[in-house]
Amino acid sequence: MGPTALMPRWLTIFLIMAFPVSALPAWAQDRVVNIYNWTDYIDPSVLSEFTAQTGIKTRYDVFDSLETLEAKMFAGHSGYDIVVPSNEPSFSRLIRAGALTTIDRAKVPNWKNLDPALMRRVGSSDPGNRHGAIYLWGSIGLGINPDRIHALAPDAPVDSWSLLLDPAWAKRVAPCGIIMMDSAIDVIPSVLRYLGRNPDGSSPDDLAAVLKVLMAIRPYIREFASGGALEALATGQACLALDYSGDVDQAGVRAKQAGNGVDVEYVAPKEGSEIGFDMLAIPADAPHPDAALAFINFVLRPDIMARITDATRYPNAIPATRALVRPALLDDPNVFPTDAIQKRFFTIGPSAPAADRARSRLWARFKAGS
Repeated sequence: MGPTALMPRWLTIFLIMAFPVSALPAWAQDRVVNIYNWTDYIDPSVLSEFTAQTGIKTRYDVFDSLETLEAKMFAGHSGYDIVVPSNEPSFSRLIRAGALTTIDRAKVPNWKNLDPALMRRVGSSDPGNRHGAIYLWGSIGLGINPDRIHALAPDAPVDSWSLLLDPAWAKRVAPCGIIMMDSAIDVIPSVLRYLGRNPDGSSPDDLAAVLKVLMAIRPYIREFASGGALEALATGQACLALDYSGDVDQAGVRAKQAGNGVDVEYVAPKEGSEIGFDMLAIPADAPHPDAALAFINFVLRPDIMARITDATRYPNAIPATRALVRPALLDDPNVFPTDAIQKRFFTIGPSAPAADRARSRLWARFKAGS
């Protein structure tokens, strides 16, 4: 029972009118933090522990593609205090648009726990690392059910993008279900790399080459999905998906737990896999910026971030978590890639608005199949 329940009704109304919310001290306003994060991308117990330790409640919404996040952010007044965009192209694009505020590091003492080398890798997106801290990171590759694929195509190149992007192979594998990530932002750079082109390429020739590859496999795509690919792989509804490394790893764990005989593996194709960093950032119009800073500081604790890695099977940027995460994850190259695997990784840089529009048009044609 709150204190106002003990007051006469007229006195409660008087106090509300006399002291509007804007006049309340910051500690009284910042009792909630509104978070917009990827699906299946946190240990839920972290949210309840944050509230228990700080008194700040959490409201947690999810998205499954960068396009969805950007649409929400560029519309303005999202109401969120924390968003988690990938460093390219979304994070850098939001910075250039003035949609994110700078981080007051004096209020985030746990910033010191971040790996300086990894933070430098996102410096091209955010010079000086002024607008965000790395949350988790991973690569984009293929989720496969090797048994079902080999039953259809014993000689299938399961270590290559050609398994999906060569129509001859896609046709053979299609009967057991192919899912394409519904994101031009994530897919097109991988196709360019497969073609031996610059993943940042956006010339008419580059995009025509990408469209030719994608249209050739379009008849064999059962579904376009992002978050939904995880469940489809785990239940055996699909045997091949272009997806994020951690999502595929989660699908493998769920399949084992279900005991349904489904085997799911992640492949970072030999031609190269894009690596991306998801950033903890604060919208410029965040209603509770101090609560957002408190949340970032909490998440950057090694014990908390280790739990998030345990739950999501994505690596983080805090070296001290290596002694805290489950040993099985340390030995999993999909979670903590070996040096040999990391040599196949590539990153993408900021893109111009004209290039973004051209890629969006390409993607619309691909999905429509025309």
